[in-house]
Amino acid sequence: MPRTNRLNIPGAIYHVLGRGIERRKIFLDKDDREDFLARLESGLESTGAQCLAWAFMPNHYHMLIRMSSYSLSQLMGKILTGYAVSFNGRHRRVGHVFQNRFKSILCQEEAYLLELVRYIHLNPLRAKLVDGIKDLERFPWSGHSVILGKRKRDWQEVDEVLNRFGGAARERKKRYRKFVLDGVVMGKRPEFSGGGLFRSVGGWKGLRELRKNKEKWRSDERILGDGEFVNQALKEADEHIDTKEKLLNEGWDLERLINTVCKRLKVVPTSLVRRGREDNLSKAKALIAYWGNSSLGISRNKIAASFGVSGTAITYKIRDGEKVALEEGLELLTY
Repeated sequence: MPRTNRLNIPGAIYHVLGRGIERRKIFLDKDDREDFLARLESGLESTGAQCLAWAFMPNHYHMLIRMSSYSLSQLMGKILTGYAVSFNGRHRRVGHVFQNRFKSILCQEEAYLLELVRYIHLNPLRAKLVDGIKDLERFPWSGHSVILGKRKRDWQEVDEVLNRFGGAARERKKRYRKFVLDGVVMGKRPEFSGGGLFRSVGGWKGLRELRKNKEKWRSDERILGDGEFVNQALKEADEHIDTKEKLLNEGWDLERLINTVCKRLKVVPTSLVRRGREDNLSKAKALIAYWGNSSLGISRNKIAASFGVSGTAITYKIRDGEKVALEEGLELLTY
């Protein structure tokens, strides 16, 4: 069966999972896990993505990621390629480490975000890596202990999860803990990692209800959500691809982008390499970085070279540009 294209929608959340080749272990010791986490932290920083939940099993991993203007493949490429090389070097082996490419499921946020946080964080308990819920709260290779404040991982997005429970900080943690505990009796929840319509409607019971009511519901293997969400997600993904192709076909490249933005903001293009915080200069750099990367697909390093700065600095410019474009309602097609 041919591979399906990934759905890249900035700001969307994805359940990301991957296994070792032939179901072999991808984490043999603490050093392996710390190496993967360090690469995850670096990847999140350089792409502006967020990690809301994660768990490492001996032969597979789960993560819940909110993407920025970068694609999920760009983030995972930064993590997996380097990790595989490092893993093979440490353990004196050759060959593939991971089974095929990683799997990603675009998720309907309001319906599934908390359910997926719970599902992912209960994986070590289901896999019997811990003896009970108390041990899970101290387990170092899952984001559950971080949300409860037992461990510190500055890169993990904790507040977005806890804020959904309301109340003071202590009360939010208490409600989150109970929410996770309530999920223990629910079992493995195959709908969160199964396929298409089966997954979206909650398993066989949901499918039987659809058939009973003679309802039709569009499905897609890459998406966890109701029919309306599936339609909207596919539409947004198509629009993103169409916009990029249209811009490239019209002759847009980095040079044209720089000249256009600088002309509108009355900035001299050669001044982009200057360090300064003048409003228009900063705004021009931000928009060029954001549109160049998200709309034209220009690499972060290429944009950084045109400004004479590091790739890390461009990551912050991309975030600033996205904020400016959203606040002022700007689009490159109409700029």
